[in-house]
Amino acid sequence: MKVLVTGAAGFIGYYTVKRLLAQGDEVVGLDNINDYYDVKLKYGRLSETGIEISGQTNPHQPIQSTLYPSYRFYKIDLTDKEALDALFKREAFDVICHLAAQAGVRYSIDNPLAYLQSNLIGFQYIIENSRNHRIKHLVYASSSSVYGMNTHIPFSETDQVDTPVSLYAATKKSNELVAHAYSKLYQLPTTGLRFFTVYGPWGRPDMAPFLFMRAILKGEPIQVFNHGKMSRDFTYVEDVVEGVVKVLGKSPDETIPYRIYNIGNSSPIELENFISEIEKVTGKAAVKNYMDIQPGDVTCTYADTSLLEKDFGYKPHTSIKEGIGAFYRWYKEWIV
Repeated sequence: MKVLVTGAAGFIGYYTVKRLLAQGDEVVGLDNINDYYDVKLKYGRLSETGIEISGQTNPHQPIQSTLYPSYRFYKIDLTDKEALDALFKREAFDVICHLAAQAGVRYSIDNPLAYLQSNLIGFQYIIENSRNHRIKHLVYASSSSVYGMNTHIPFSETDQVDTPVSLYAATKKSNELVAHAYSKLYQLPTTGLRFFTVYGPWGRPDMAPFLFMRAILKGEPIQVFNHGKMSRDFTYVEDVVEGVVKVLGKSPDETIPYRIYNIGNSSPIELENFISEIEKVTGKAAVKNYMDIQPGDVTCTYADTSLLEKDFGYKPHTSIKEGIGAFYRWYKEWIV
């Protein structure tokens, strides 16, 4: 099948592109390569898939991979409606894997407009083009953050998610609502994926695993929020992508072709224990500054993935020890 992967220079997008290419699909990647974090990491991911960018790029001209004949990349911003419209008309995709978004819970508190532009307007352009071009299946990234103030543990897709504690979470819930409307009105098959704290090699430098690893290796203090009384359902990136690709290949066939799935590890771990695993693999002790919980944070995330397991046989298999070990080996090679 022919797949558009938005956010192809991003963390999950990079792995998704590689997995789809490995199984023989034709892939078109899209990313605006913004500077929310160091673009060297984004260019590094692209280079690993044979996409080399130098100088100015034309959003209407693809960059062909030097490693994969069936992969090409466009540098396009989600809010560039003209370029997106032209892309959909030119390429005639079968399915869409929409992973591009303005990420980060804390960043959304100080920079709300970036989230409205990318996560609301950009999503609308993607889903409207999907309707107009009769896309067979639109799979899009949601987030565990939509559970907000929900206190039911583990988090289930049937839980109420109308109490977000960050603008980022609110935009992700908005995506789910818009997708449901399109599925109902236009019979557009859509599936939203609520990701739970994804980590691993090539991970985002604004996320806790990267921040902790860097600080511990440098002997710098790390900020441990809520005095360590926080748990996260850390999920290794390749386990996540296994779920993404399985879902992508099977569109909903319900009366309203709309679905939501959690993708997590179903095994939350306290920050103290996560930090301990990094200490073990690096052989260095962490210097910890205990702090109050930050605005927009929740104390626990815990995915109930039974629905995804029932429908697709999804079962994460990477332990925290294995995942942190792989992340450390990559970090030493690419970052240190």
